[in-house]
Amino acid sequence: MLKVTHLDLYYGAAQALKSVSMEAGPGQITCVLGRNGVGKTSLMRAIVGQQSIRSGQIALDGTDIGTEAPYRRARRGIGFVPQGREIFPLLSVRENLMTGYAPLRRADMSIPDHVFDLFPVLRTMLGRRGGDLSGGQQQQLAIGRALVARPRLLVLDEPTEGIQPSIIKDIGRAIRYLKEEAGLAILLVEQYLDFCRELADRVYIMDRGRIVFSGVGADLDDPAVQKFLTV
Repeated sequence: MLKVTHLDLYYGAAQALKSVSMEAGPGQITCVLGRNGVGKTSLMRAIVGQQSIRSGQIALDGTDIGTEAPYRRARRGIGFVPQGREIFPLLSVRENLMTGYAPLRRADMSIPDHVFDLFPVLRTMLGRRGGDLSGGQQQQLAIGRALVARPRLLVLDEPTEGIQPSIIKDIGRAIRYLKEEAGLAILLVEQYLDFCRELADRVYIMDRGRIVFSGVGADLDDPAVQKFLTV
């Protein structure tokens, strides 16, 4: 489904991504790991169109989308849950979810039932302002908002950051459901190693803007791999 090939990305004169290549397939959870500042978020922002690339290719179902605007990529089926959640604090939970309508045809503008099946707390808080929710509830809202757009590829940038353990388990169950029952391609940036170890079908590890390792989830127990993840 998603294929990234030899991606180069710069911020001014500083090169953030150096010939990065990776893939994410339907019905699979692909994790991207690495220390802080190695280019993981830059890669996600490039994939969803929030950051321009210098060279390389981003292909979805064989079509090069590397120069398309973010809203066009959303219409193709890419959903994004950014680091920090970026919900609208003054809008209600219902209104936040409805912002996911943007890439949809009018006939499809509804909140899917599975959003509330995965995150029941959202149903009970539809009238509350997003800014009044806890951090974990806001993270569930951000994921729910992305799911409203009916993505085929769901990109999540550190969804467990600053979240209490009980909510992390809920998010893990939701991601597994979206993989197994909905057949989504899940692309996950994460620092929480145990979370990736439980979920990942495939892993990529970044260091200094490059992919330095690719393999399966079980490889995360290899000391030779873990050296790229320790501070």
